[in-house]
Amino acid sequence: MYDDLKAAVEADMPRLKSILSTLIEKKSVSADGFDPAAVRSAGLDLVEMVDGYGFENAQLLESSTGHPAVFAERKGPEGAPTVLLYAHYDVQPPGPADEWETPPFKPVEKDGRIYGRGSADDKAGVVMHLGAIAAHGDDLPVNVQLFFEGEEEAGSGGLAEILDKYSDLLSPDVIIIGDGGIWDLDTPAIITSLRGIVGVKVELRALHSAVHSGQAGGVVPDALMALSRLLASLHDDDGNVAIEGLVSEEIGESIDVPEELVRRETNAIDDLHLIGTGSLPSRIWTRPAVSILAIDAPPVAEAINQLVPVARAKVSMRIPPGQDTEAALSALKKHLTDNAPWGVSLDFYYEEGGDATTLGTDNVAVESWRDAFGEVFPNEMVAMGAGGSIPFIATFKELYPEASILVTGVSDPTSAYHAPNENVGVEQLKNATISEAIAFRMLAERF
Repeated sequence: MYDDLKAAVEADMPRLKSILSTLIEKKSVSADGFDPAAVRSAGLDLVEMVDGYGFENAQLLESSTGHPAVFAERKGPEGAPTVLLYAHYDVQPPGPADEWETPPFKPVEKDGRIYGRGSADDKAGVVMHLGAIAAHGDDLPVNVQLFFEGEEEAGSGGLAEILDKYSDLLSPDVIIIGDGGIWDLDTPAIITSLRGIVGVKVELRALHSAVHSGQAGGVVPDALMALSRLLASLHDDDGNVAIEGLVSEEIGESIDVPEELVRRETNAIDDLHLIGTGSLPSRIWTRPAVSILAIDAPPVAEAINQLVPVARAKVSMRIPPGQDTEAALSALKKHLTDNAPWGVSLDFYYEEGGDATTLGTDNVAVESWRDAFGEVFPNEMVAMGAGGSIPFIATFKELYPEASILVTGVSDPTSAYHAPNENVGVEQLKNATISEAIAFRMLAERF
């Protein structure tokens, strides 16, 4: 019944792989400290690309942050539903160069996978959408609107502004967020809940200036000693988050995440103890998690015999669905303030927050994608939570309350997104693209 779409995507894979390779080569890192011109250049290339593929109204959507989104549209039959296809073309910084087996911005295909920064997160999502549309040729059964964001990895600071400024362009009945992934290589997935995020950068000061460690050691604490004690207070002895007043829920037995799977996917060393209590899905999806992302301190190679007067850290906390974001941020700051040892001073010089999200599954979009996945993948679709955060989904829900929202994608547990050697499976890209193409047809028939 869908052999035409399967054959079309199969025949199109060389072009789709070429598109992905071209996108990987664009160093579209949106993080602070990287040239925003690289993101803009990638956005302009996308505008030119989709314009050449027959899309209409291709343009950059500008915001005050300087990282534009890309918009384009194609019309389907009169009265067909309008599907907004989201992905992001900005990427994480490459990280340590010596940990990459291949250059991060030079795409390399080996063993059935394409390597490079952004290959999985989320330039594969861009390609999935383009390939699913192309599979229908001139007979696209739905109206589609492309929305490719240029600063998701930097917190989507300009997204609300863009959605407000260009509200006349967007009219979705269904929103497909192509920034998710699959359960495993043979099992498709949609995401039904995502944790939110709050975070702070904190400066701890113990001394006005450095002093001799022999003369002052044992009398006054150094900043690193105090910071270590403070950060250690964020967890109890089992590794549970020790901050009071946070939402924390236990997932039942409807889905299991085996411990050996967690160990394999996280590259844990053999004797590492997993932290926290309760089921593993709960610890990943519906309970808070605190991570220490960075510490500013003198490097060991430059250490001298002095007490360090000041130290800084970035503390990030994932918050589960049902948790108020502002309350969580306040709780994190209160804990750090209350547990600062020995009278040291604290200054919070950066704060961030993004809402957790839950998504319904009783809608025509989920029904269509579930059935489409069944035509392609050997295993049934899994409805899963996600420990990561896509805070802007809450913005879409608020602006388009009648639209069905579905999160899926191409990356799999071996994709190493946000890490060195990021990669995406060619077979998984093909299967996700075919599934979306089929889902368009099913959606048009059922809407």
